[in-house]
Amino acid sequence: MIKKIAVIGAGTMGHGIAETFTLYGYSVNLFDVNAEVLEKAKQQIREELSGLVAEDYTSVADADAALARIETVTDMAKAVADRDFVIEAAPEKMELKQQLLKSLDELAPKHAILATNTSSLSFAEMCALLSEDRKKRTMVNHWYNPAHLMPLVELSFFGNMPAEIYEEVAALYASVEKQTAKVLKDVPGLIANRIQQGVAREAFSLIEKGVAEPADIDIALKFGPAFRYATTGQLEVADFGGLDIWCVVGDNLLQAMDNSTQANPMLRKKVSEGKLGLKSGEGFFQYPPEKIAAIRQKFTHRLIHQLKASREYI
Repeated sequence: MIKKIAVIGAGTMGHGIAETFTLYGYSVNLFDVNAEVLEKAKQQIREELSGLVAEDYTSVADADAALARIETVTDMAKAVADRDFVIEAAPEKMELKQQLLKSLDELAPKHAILATNTSSLSFAEMCALLSEDRKKRTMVNHWYNPAHLMPLVELSFFGNMPAEIYEEVAALYASVEKQTAKVLKDVPGLIANRIQQGVAREAFSLIEKGVAEPADIDIALKFGPAFRYATTGQLEVADFGGLDIWCVVGDNLLQAMDNSTQANPMLRKKVSEGKLGLKSGEGFFQYPPEKIAAIRQKFTHRLIHQLKASREYI
């Protein structure tokens, strides 16, 4: 039974993963080689927990207890020595992941399950340096950002591990109110990112063709397909609409839609101009520096409300 957890990497994803587990009562060691990154992560977790308290998602007492259950560690051997489950959230670089998993194989207890938060790298290649026994206890656990708010975690079941180990991890995620999607094949992007890229490709293409302004495209998505997607999956939507109708519409529309296999040139141009979105102050929309904090807060507020509503739906 999984009781003690280590998270390797305290950046954007790692701190949120640690925060989630500790909020539900798990002991978490949060590792990073950089003590300053760990201190920043602890502060960010503190602020995010305060946001959950403000939205009545959790209590002050539970938030304080969650923070107390996180131990920040700069020694990897110490971080994983007594852990049952170790998830790495390092940058998406193959050699780095390979060496990191190899080190975890050597340092973690034999019974420990290893997981990687990758969404784009080959799982088999990442595991190339692992012992055969450890390969049976290693898997992909892909979280969505922000990790403490998004309910989805994609779990790999690629044939390398026994079903009972998979079920043990799935039960762990159920205990922290995550919805898990079982991925049966090792493909780039897994499930959710591939679907998201398909939607994004057409949205970018519509802007490039001058069909609508960015704000109107987002309105069409938020209050059209995405409104249903909050509670209804695409395949369920198709069943309710009628597969015969979807077949006819597909024949009519797909031939006229974007089928490019690279990032949209307009998107690439914005990147080259330094227009990266919220973090640079401009992307498809403007983000004045003095308003960024409020914009982030409003974004988080919306997600917390969706998360609270999803408890009733699930």
